Amino acid sequence: MFVCNVKVNGSKLFKNFFIGVIILLILILGIVMYRVFSGANDSTKNQKCIPQKGVSQISAQNYTNILKTVHENIDSYIGKKICFTGYVYRVLDLQDNQFVLARDMIVNSISQTVVVGFLCEYDSAKDFEDNSWVEITGEILKGDYHGDMPILNIIDIKKIDKPSQEEYVYPPDDSYIPTAGIL
Repeated sequence: MFVCNVKVNGSKLFKNFFIGVIILLILILGIVMYRVFSGANDSTKNQKCIPQKGVSQISAQNYTNILKTVHENIDSYIGKKICFTGYVYRVLDLQDNQFVLARDMIVNSISQTVVVGFLCEYDSAKDFEDNSWVEITGEILKGDYHGDMPILNIIDIKKIDKPSQEEYVYPPDDSYIPTAGIL
């Protein structure tokens, strides 16, 4: 018969466990730091709008949060300039110089969508076909379309290809905190 006698040294066991936990925490912190800093670098590369002084870029990730905030606080955002992409969408009661710069917002787990977007005004709006993708830079004005509504007066517009990624947007999240008129 073979008998094995193992003596457990409590202080050594605790020291080894403690060192293992410290190493694990340092590893996790390193991974998080890498993702934060590499994510910050990638976000500047993904901006499609050319950065301009005083113009805020809107991405697919923050699109609905900003849309909601601007609609709820129109007066705080009058005169602000924004740049973003979407497709041209028209409804019957819009004027010839108006269209909605739209995105499809996914509303449930089976990918049903609704159209959301900013109402835009542009003198040559009819030059752009429905469902054509464009990138715009515009200034937020207060207008009237079935009540007070932010309207973008388009400063610059160009036709682009439909994005292969980030075509859809998601509902606003509760974590977004509007910042006193700053986009």
